[in-house]
Amino acid sequence: MLGRRIEETQAYVICTLRKPRVENTANDPLSTVHMLKIPRSIQEALFAQALQEDPLECCGLLAGKDDQATHLYQVKNADKSSTTYLMEPREQLLAFTNMRHNHLELLAIYHSHTHTPAYPSATDARLAYYPDSYYLIISLLKKDAPDMRIFRIINGEVKEENFEII
Repeated sequence: MLGRRIEETQAYVICTLRKPRVENTANDPLSTVHMLKIPRSIQEALFAQALQEDPLECCGLLAGKDDQATHLYQVKNADKSSTTYLMEPREQLLAFTNMRHNHLELLAIYHSHTHTPAYPSATDARLAYYPDSYYLIISLLKKDAPDMRIFRIINGEVKEENFEII
């Protein structure tokens, strides 16, 4: 499962992972030539979900093709926590099944931070098991102006990524 207890299940293996990223020739292993594109309607839905589920963290998945998000899968936070998330296993499995059926790639794993900036916590970095996925964090530090940032996390190393709202 995505979240803090991924080792407890094997359900995540059915996910269609994205093609490996082409890396720049620079010595930075996290450098990529890709940029995630997110429709404004998906961004608005992400903010609405985070605000609706506040004070608990929200979570879910973005899927699409060629770094273009087309599908949003809002998944229940089984932890029911304001500081951690664990995707509800059945909902996560249904999302992955739908992705596979529609020939979509997992593009991003997202969750909210209800009282901290949009930056991966030490726990987020430690449990980032999908190196080819973006990690999107929504901060509700300012409830009237949610913030959203995107990262790649490989072997615990965090690198912020640019993204485009279309």
